[in-house]
Amino acid sequence: MATTYGQENPLPDSTRIDSLKQANFLSDTTKVPADTLMLDSLNKNRQDTSGQAQPDGLQAMVSWVAQDSQYTDLRENILHLYGDAKVKYEGFELSADYIRVNQTTNEVFASGRFDHNNRYVGRPVVIFPNETPKSVDSLVYNFETERGDTWGIFTEVEGGFIQASRVRKNQYNEMSLYHGMYSTCNLPEPHTHFGIQISKGIVTENQIISGPAYLVMEGIPLRFITIPFGFFPKPNKRTSGFLFPTFGEELNRGFFMRDIGWYLAFNDYWDSELRGTLYSKGSWETAVLTRYRVNYKYNGGFNINFANTKSGVEGTADYRARHDFRVNWNHTQLQQANPGTTFSANVMFGTSSYAHNTAANASYNYDEITRNSMNSSISYGRMFADGRVNFTASMRHSQDMANETLTLDLPVFSLSVSSFNPFDSKDRIGEQKWYQRINVSYSLTGDNTLNARETGLFTRETLNQFQHGFRHSIPVSLSLNALRYFQFNTSVNYNEGWHFQTFRQRLENTPAGFETVRDTIRGFRRSYDYSVSSGLSTKIYGMYPRIGKIQAMRHVITPSVNLNYRPDFSDDMYGFYRRFIDAQGNETLYSIFQGSRYGSPGSGRSMGIGFSVDNNIEAKIRSAKDTTDGGIKKIPILQGLTFSGNYNFVADSFKLSNINFSGRTALFNQKINLNFNGTFDPYVFDSDQGRRVNRFALQEGNLARLTNFGLSFDYSFNPKANESRQQGLDSLDNQKTNMTPEQRQALARISSDPNAFVDFNVPWNLAGSFSFQYSNPGNRSTVTATLNIHGDFSFTPKWKVQFNSGYDFRQKEVSLTRFSIYRDLHCWDMSFGWMPFGRFQSYNVTIRAKASILQDLKLTKRNDNFGGI
Repeated sequence: MATTYGQENPLPDSTRIDSLKQANFLSDTTKVPADTLMLDSLNKNRQDTSGQAQPDGLQAMVSWVAQDSQYTDLRENILHLYGDAKVKYEGFELSADYIRVNQTTNEVFASGRFDHNNRYVGRPVVIFPNETPKSVDSLVYNFETERGDTWGIFTEVEGGFIQASRVRKNQYNEMSLYHGMYSTCNLPEPHTHFGIQISKGIVTENQIISGPAYLVMEGIPLRFITIPFGFFPKPNKRTSGFLFPTFGEELNRGFFMRDIGWYLAFNDYWDSELRGTLYSKGSWETAVLTRYRVNYKYNGGFNINFANTKSGVEGTADYRARHDFRVNWNHTQLQQANPGTTFSANVMFGTSSYAHNTAANASYNYDEITRNSMNSSISYGRMFADGRVNFTASMRHSQDMANETLTLDLPVFSLSVSSFNPFDSKDRIGEQKWYQRINVSYSLTGDNTLNARETGLFTRETLNQFQHGFRHSIPVSLSLNALRYFQFNTSVNYNEGWHFQTFRQRLENTPAGFETVRDTIRGFRRSYDYSVSSGLSTKIYGMYPRIGKIQAMRHVITPSVNLNYRPDFSDDMYGFYRRFIDAQGNETLYSIFQGSRYGSPGSGRSMGIGFSVDNNIEAKIRSAKDTTDGGIKKIPILQGLTFSGNYNFVADSFKLSNINFSGRTALFNQKINLNFNGTFDPYVFDSDQGRRVNRFALQEGNLARLTNFGLSFDYSFNPKANESRQQGLDSLDNQKTNMTPEQRQALARISSDPNAFVDFNVPWNLAGSFSFQYSNPGNRSTVTATLNIHGDFSFTPKWKVQFNSGYDFRQKEVSLTRFSIYRDLHCWDMSFGWMPFGRFQSYNVTIRAKASILQDLKLTKRNDNFGGI
């Protein structure tokens, strides 16, 4: 006898199988031998058979199709379908290698078959109304009573997998299962899993009721952990509930219970989490994480975190408590919701010490811990007049975490009009005349800005320091071709500022003597400035002779020169500047707009020549490996090498400005991108006086003095690895809409972790970056240089090792170093992380199930030296 998942089946009856079918089909014990005289000879050799019938008592037609053959037993009114057979009745769909339909009893039976290797193939796949597809070994189902029995079922339920030897379904959409297994593994025979063996159970739409059940680990039944019965709610919508914490220990803050909380499912559009962390040495953290989404309109979320961190021994001078907070908000509006209108938000602000004191919310993210700035932006945009007028408004925040200072723009708005040709005609025929090429545009900006320190930010004194104003800009330009090879450009720029506060300086007699006092005068004042510029530019092409494999080399030089003029707006006729005599009797000139939002018009007349030279060098090299384009490969040698400066004829001294240069190139077949920039000072620096002197360095035999130089590059020995990782993270990010709140939160927490995305298809990766900065404004020079390296490699197809480290050459110390080992356990994963030294010295071992429903089922061992020396 052949036995399959609890069903005993007799061997197939050879007299009941189409003579063209040589395989053995699993038969049903309720079969009645067919009359071989009733075989449908017309259908015997057909490769695709189909039909429809409406047996007595059914409300709709039953349709069927068979890829191989079919025959009908007219005596018993039974239809037999062979080879990729399908039957459909209303919402019920069934496909299998063999299907038998009893049109008298309205009952259908389906099974697979054993192939020549004695493997059971062609299993039935059944879809009940409003349910997911299920794979079974065999089944019996009655169309009229909507009852059925299923043997050897295998199906996915909420991220887990249920297998059962027998399942019976009734007309009330309830299922009774016998000898079932719930597992996190999607294999027919789970090899590494956490499972629950259920002897008997009932599954309804909203709940699961089980009889005796016990755990199974690694295929070993743990019968001593048995429950006599169980009741599990199975809601078809999000439901509020308890969030399980993790446990561990830190050297500085003690034992902890992390992220205990409660999940709040308000409705289909938004939900929230309330989480908290407690430490045995008195520190604590709390967080509110909220998400919202309206399909086809907008989505977003915000997090509010607060931490009370205590360090030192209570009662000693070293003991102190630090209070930190951080707020994050992101919002995205879909374009199709409001065409022509945009609204988005990306907000991050809080105390500068939050990430450092909380170890980046216990993620130990190096980039987050060493972050030195935070920025926020809330933006709104609207287009008018068929896109010719654009209005944008935003609220911005920029925070320097090292100096604990911030800048707030609450709000900033801009109204711009696209450039147009006022003297051109819509009915023009032929080319534009020179005056029709005149181009005009307009923009208006407004701002309300505050620069302050974090401490005392919300005091009245600090809030009174907000600066606000408006600025109008009207540029007029004209571009023409001159003498065939030159491009002539001329422009007039007019700017006007509206200020709501100006400043005055005065002397005040105090007991300590006369002191300079700066007063803020409220009221409206207007400033303006204008300038004129005209210039020529061209391109010069140079070709170098063939050298070795270099077939050709082209050098493109783009020189440009312009004449510019700006009047002296510090003249008394404008009223923008005033004279001040200090306590020593020295007279100075200051602007009443100095320190305002849009500054003051420039002082001193400017009339000079601006110049720049841009260089690009490319080569064509014959390649023996790459035969495309005739085996000639184009490579860039030097890109964007630019020198620029300005000479002011009417300046009293230092008429020549600093010479700035920058450039970039790619090395080793475009694998290294190298960028550099710097500044040359053409004047002599007198070290004895500690200042520049109005004498060219050429007069002393030097070309110029290098005051700044920066160099940076990055390299990956296996670029496909970084590309694969980024694609994986992007894919996960795109799936956020289909994730549970717990999954989205987990993804946000581990997105920067080396184990966040482990691609075993990439066997190795090694990448590094280097940055160098030199500065010497005078007598003292400073040099900073950092090297970072990261990579991974696979020992076996299931083991991967990752590392991240670096070196700070100025501090002469190794930067944050981390090693990670990742093991793929199919339906589980295991990771080990180790930070061997430094402030965040720690290790952790994590084992967790991959199934989304068991995201909180994890075993973590962590030993942190957070706060240690």
